[in-house]
Amino acid sequence: MIHSRVPVSDLREHVGRTVSVRGWVNALRLQRAMQFVIVRDGSGMVQVTHKRDGGPLEARLEALTPESAVRITGRVVEAAQVKLGGLEIVPEAVEVLNPAATPLPIDDHTGPEQRLDWRFLDVRRRPAAQLLFAVQTTLEQGLREYAYAQGATEMHTPKLMGTASESGAEVFELGYFGRSAYLAQSPQFFKQMAIAAGIDKVFEIGPVFRAEPSFTSRHATEFTGVDVELAWIDGVEDVMAFEERMLAHAIAKVADRHGAGIAEHFGVQVTVPTTPFPRLTMAEAQEILRKGGWDPEGVKEDLDPEGERAVSAHIREATGHQFVFITHYPVGIRPFYHMRPADDPGLTLSFDLLWNGLEVTTGAQREHRYDILLRQAAEKGLSPEPIRDYLNAFRYGCPPHGGLGMGLGRMLMVLLGLPSIREATFLFRGPNRLTP
Repeated sequence: MIHSRVPVSDLREHVGRTVSVRGWVNALRLQRAMQFVIVRDGSGMVQVTHKRDGGPLEARLEALTPESAVRITGRVVEAAQVKLGGLEIVPEAVEVLNPAATPLPIDDHTGPEQRLDWRFLDVRRRPAAQLLFAVQTTLEQGLREYAYAQGATEMHTPKLMGTASESGAEVFELGYFGRSAYLAQSPQFFKQMAIAAGIDKVFEIGPVFRAEPSFTSRHATEFTGVDVELAWIDGVEDVMAFEERMLAHAIAKVADRHGAGIAEHFGVQVTVPTTPFPRLTMAEAQEILRKGGWDPEGVKEDLDPEGERAVSAHIREATGHQFVFITHYPVGIRPFYHMRPADDPGLTLSFDLLWNGLEVTTGAQREHRYDILLRQAAEKGLSPEPIRDYLNAFRYGCPPHGGLGMGLGRMLMVLLGLPSIREATFLFRGPNRLTP
């Protein structure tokens, strides 16, 4: 008789019955009189207990190796002494679906870089890593839910470009049928084209490529971006309001579904943010920071990581909030397509969102007027010809609009208290890593 697979988490419902469990050998304790095998599937772990009798089951259990893929068929029995749910399986059949070579290339003491070399084993063996991807799924689901509820259209924009996007810096060049192509470092130009195409609210979750030789805990050469663009806005405030509500919705969904697991495996209490989030202009943020001794020479235009952490700590102490929007960045450190306020053209109608000291989002109202856009591109030293297709989108009635881009990996880093974006990514890509 073939028994259908039962997840370990559902075994309590099958006490006294014969079931089939499929998973991996987590641990073996092969004693003189008894054999104990801990089997792990995606839902939990169960102890398989067999009294030695010299038969074929004993030999099969004796030959198992850690991480072998197995199918165990047996009776579920109450066992109050067993820590794993007070249950155990008394086996009737053991099938090795794929034996694992021994010894394993990683163990509980392996360093982070070597664990990345064997990421599939690393994720499989650690419940916290399994939970991370469940949280990622729920977070994305919550972001999409909010965007859909606001009438956003999900788009899929090209990742191959004929010209280097935005500033032209930090792009990967590749051969393309005898000429050069570039990997998109943002869907920025394309989502603005979608606005010009009459799609009022644009939403995309997709890959982003940055040729940054950065070896920090928060940079990657390929990551997943969450992008939004909104038409017919009255100002950049509309974009910030959209983002804060979207994040509050998604984080509430994560807290509801995974809060207990996150507390258990990551030691983090998920806090659902209240809206609106605090806002500080860049000038206000710098004034606060300089009073505390940051940038004593008074020369920094942008916030460095130390400044981001310090201003977030200030806001947390003053308001109890984990988030803060920093607004009105200087023209010199923002792209040419950011709109500038008429009464202060040295600034931009832009923002970054900091979450517990880490920048997770950049956004702005865009300049939608063709002649001004052309002038601002020239000021940045950009020739119109390479970006002609982009510029054409503004010549025929493009509406006022604005948007944002956030990094999914950075969001997960902060949400789960991870030390590095490497931990928040399935297969990390950085300057020194193209494998596995």
